[in-house]
Amino acid sequence: MRFSFLPIGLLVANLASLALGDEDCREIVRFPLTLTWEKGAPDGFERDMIFMNGQFPGPTLELNEGSYVEFTVTNNLPFETTIHFHGIEQLHSPWSDGVPGVSQRPIPSGGTYVYKWRATQYGTYWYHGHLAGQLEDGLFGPIHITPAKGTVTPFDLISNNTQDLYQLAEAAANPQIVVLSDWSHFTSEELRDISLAADIDPLCGDSILINGKGAVNCPGVPFLMSLIPPAELPVLLGANLTDKGCLPLTNFLAQTSYPHNFSAVPASLFSGCHATDPGNATILADPHQGWVSLNFISTASLQEMVVSIDDHPMWVYAVDGRYIVPQLVDAITFSHGSRHSVFVQLNQPARDYTLRVAGDGLNQKVYAQGTLHYIGGHDTNIPNPSINYAGANTSASVTFLDDSTVVPFPPVAPSQTVDQTYKLLLNRTGAAWQWSLNDDTPYNESLEDQTPLLWDPTELAHTPLTITTLNNTWVDLIFLVTISGGLQPPHPIHKHSNKAHIIGFGEGEFNYTDVAEALKYIPGNFNLDNPPYRDGFYTLPAATSSTWMAVRYFVENPGAFFLHCHINPHLTGGMALVILDGIDVWPTVPTQYGPGGNGQCDC
Repeated sequence: MRFSFLPIGLLVANLASLALGDEDCREIVRFPLTLTWEKGAPDGFERDMIFMNGQFPGPTLELNEGSYVEFTVTNNLPFETTIHFHGIEQLHSPWSDGVPGVSQRPIPSGGTYVYKWRATQYGTYWYHGHLAGQLEDGLFGPIHITPAKGTVTPFDLISNNTQDLYQLAEAAANPQIVVLSDWSHFTSEELRDISLAADIDPLCGDSILINGKGAVNCPGVPFLMSLIPPAELPVLLGANLTDKGCLPLTNFLAQTSYPHNFSAVPASLFSGCHATDPGNATILADPHQGWVSLNFISTASLQEMVVSIDDHPMWVYAVDGRYIVPQLVDAITFSHGSRHSVFVQLNQPARDYTLRVAGDGLNQKVYAQGTLHYIGGHDTNIPNPSINYAGANTSASVTFLDDSTVVPFPPVAPSQTVDQTYKLLLNRTGAAWQWSLNDDTPYNESLEDQTPLLWDPTELAHTPLTITTLNNTWVDLIFLVTISGGLQPPHPIHKHSNKAHIIGFGEGEFNYTDVAEALKYIPGNFNLDNPPYRDGFYTLPAATSSTWMAVRYFVENPGAFFLHCHINPHLTGGMALVILDGIDVWPTVPTQYGPGGNGQCDC
């Protein structure tokens, strides 16, 4: 959706008010978004949910690299809210990052707020609610930013054929956005209340949606149990999965040995599957165009998902919005919040092909499918899956994307040395629902109501809930995952503001002062030459031993930015902290984004 451009004089005035420091202005995109709380049934089961401009998922924000954005939120919800722009670095605009208690106060019910930022990157991103668990209520939509002219692409690493290169460029310029989400029949507030009353981790959902459409599948317990690999059977502790494909509520490996009040859990949360069939998503592809670009966005609150398309391998050419050296794969695993852009060659007989999306976590076996339809072809479908209902490969020849081998294009090398190292302990903290990201100290939801740290960075001084850095320095974050609180899944950690290099992984304890020391003993665990460069990175699971992950980033955008797990119950349970980047050159907050402001000005 593209909105009107402002006159150039007014645009220059607005840019000055934004303090962005760049008046090389080309266009400003105005994007109004009205939020309402209505009944909806994306998987055939009706519940209260959030709609954006009357639709779900929200409308796509389309703009060009270098454009300026005025994203105006009208909050007609019966509660407060904020909007975060996932993966957008907010260079020189930290007040538009959308985190309550960090960069702004919540937008009250009936209020309006204008987020203003510049698209300093190209690629696929998304916007979503960042107050409490509102992501679980449907508050999300896509962002697509067209690269600036002259941006170097890696398409000639896929083909050197002139026609292919033309078609690849056309496909990339006109992508099909594919939004993947998981869905629960409970609202986020209901899930939160149940978690606290029963002291549980709400690990069970109801369906997976593709572009807001899906179905509740109930294949039966015997079939679901047939999907469990022998190596994973001990996790079940001799019990079966529920009919919703979930680990039983009584599984202490998942729910810990803390005292519980299972009587506070509605029976329908973990079991009681009732199938629906409201119709699945269809993606149209014109075979005359030769190729199609599918830009996938995982908005998942709970499920890690695997994606494949029958009879169609995928060239992955961008990850988290940025080009990579392309890789040809049959299946891709999506961590929460990640984006993968793929080219699919339309060289098969003109008919329908199944797009498969499977939850592959230990917590639940859940599945969805859509249709890749060749325009002008027959509606016939001959299934030939690369993955099964649980996201596992159907043959040894199926190739999965290995995220650790993703190489940014053009190369982006990290510094070989750093100025500062932080070790962060990921753990449960005193309850099954409560988590922490540093020093066993949860980032409580009540902090969403505090004075924003961007206004007063001393608000949480001398607590483990903030870490500070200096501008123009390199920083290592070492995530330590312990098993002291029970099983830990891969934690999808999202870093607000600029991207980071994922430089190392390992199992066992990280018994080193920093990466420099570790390199002397375990050099094979690190990549300082061409590591993945992302805004989201997920830790190794911790089942029988602790694990660790190291990421490295350059401090170049002073402000208060969130670092958190993107599994929504873990975020609301406290797995977060705030990075006070560039504390030595702290930004001056424009009046309209300070106390009493709502992003609007008298420009």
